[in-house]
Amino acid sequence: MTLETTDNGKPPTIRDVAALAGVATSTVSRALSNPGRVSARTRERIETAASRLNYVPSSHARALSSGRTGAVALLVPDVTNPFYFDIIRGTQNQLKASGYTQLLVDTEESADVEREALRKLRSSSDGVIMVASRMSDEQLSAVAATHPLVTINRGVPGVPTVIIDTPASIGQALEHLASLGHHSVTYVAGPAGSWSNAKRMAAFDESSSQLGLRTVKIGPFSPKTTSGAVAADAALRSGSTACIVYNDLIAIGMLQRFAERGVRVPEDVSIVGCDDIFGADFCNPPLTTITAPTEQAGRVAITMLLGQLDPMHRNSNRRLAVLPTYLTVRGSTGPFGGSAQ
Repeated sequence: MTLETTDNGKPPTIRDVAALAGVATSTVSRALSNPGRVSARTRERIETAASRLNYVPSSHARALSSGRTGAVALLVPDVTNPFYFDIIRGTQNQLKASGYTQLLVDTEESADVEREALRKLRSSSDGVIMVASRMSDEQLSAVAATHPLVTINRGVPGVPTVIIDTPASIGQALEHLASLGHHSVTYVAGPAGSWSNAKRMAAFDESSSQLGLRTVKIGPFSPKTTSGAVAADAALRSGSTACIVYNDLIAIGMLQRFAERGVRVPEDVSIVGCDDIFGADFCNPPLTTITAPTEQAGRVAITMLLGQLDPMHRNSNRRLAVLPTYLTVRGSTGPFGGSAQ
């Protein structure tokens, strides 16, 4: 994209961004410091204008003059997992709009890799966003005490965090399956050390008990499509007519395995995934799943981190943000046998 320039040849100001975007300077300030207070369309127009002008917010200039790095680290368990794509995009766009650079680290689903990365990043980043961390509460609290930190999908007392509330939609998924006549449901678990998996499993137990459903839990499984074959075989042995799966990748792998074995979905077994990743609606059949606001989670996490880094952002110094999710019904769920029970 071609960069715009100002008439006087000087570095662009917030007024130049406002003029190009056709909004007030106060709107630009809100969009860059607290994006939740500005509509998505207006925010996108402002970010485009700032990018075209190569605008660097003054807060970043002050950070550099004070000896800061101007960089924020984002640690994710697996950069190949599509669930994290929108989180990465959300954090990067928000950081760019605020004049920071993003450092992306793949922690390989390992607490040891996380600890080593944090040790190396202390001097090269102003703050850290950790997604689905595998470290203990005590370790994360220790990090937060010495370095600005926000977690996503990893609640720790006293540490600012963004929670994507998928457990709340586990109940929706069970009610949906019960309405289709399913009486026995299997939960296909994710990694044993996953905080999100533990929360989803607890929600599964509570909601299924309230609905009077017979339940089975299998796993844990690695959150990859390659785990789907073993998970599918175990699900068939469970005797359940429906499954709620830790994430879409495992669920997609299960669909592939069921097709290989001649098991019909949803006539023989119904499948519900979680995350609504890119491609979930392209499966055969399209995957019923829990839809999550992942890009918003990334943006909110950066806003919370900036509240720790810069006085200009103190009005966004939140400690907890819980983002709602909802069930998206597609073709992978239906009545057992293809007709109402």
